[in-house]
Amino acid sequence: MTTPSDEEIVTWWGLVIEGYLATQDRVMGEIAERFGLAPAPFDILLRLVRTPGHRMPMTRLATEAALSSGGFTKVADRLVAAGLITRKPSPDDRRVTFACLTEHGREVAEKARQACAEILRRRVLEPLGPEASQALADAMRTLREVNGG
Repeated sequence: MTTPSDEEIVTWWGLVIEGYLATQDRVMGEIAERFGLAPAPFDILLRLVRTPGHRMPMTRLATEAALSSGGFTKVADRLVAAGLITRKPSPDDRRVTFACLTEHGREVAEKARQACAEILRRRVLEPLGPEASQALADAMRTLREVNGG
């Protein structure tokens, strides 16, 4: 394969962004419809349900979710009010507060994760097939690693 022209590489990247945005919009639309969760709270619940002990330091969770400290606090406040998470001080370091899934939060997160997997099978796996889906994930992992994510 020859080196792509400027126009080709810019077009390729535009297609990546457009494909991601269209797919993410559909996935998050279905999650919002089924569970009443916006993207940020959904992401936080997914991160917590996938973490051993279903808890994580709030500052780390905010960083991983790419939220500012103020933005994360607002989302966390809403999740606490909905009974999905609690805040618990670290027994080892009083500067650290953990976000912890409640039992209700774990149930909602598990159901939302299952629904997300079903949606992704329909919206990504079916149109691309297993090999192209894996290649896409591998390519995105590589880009994340080389670009500091």
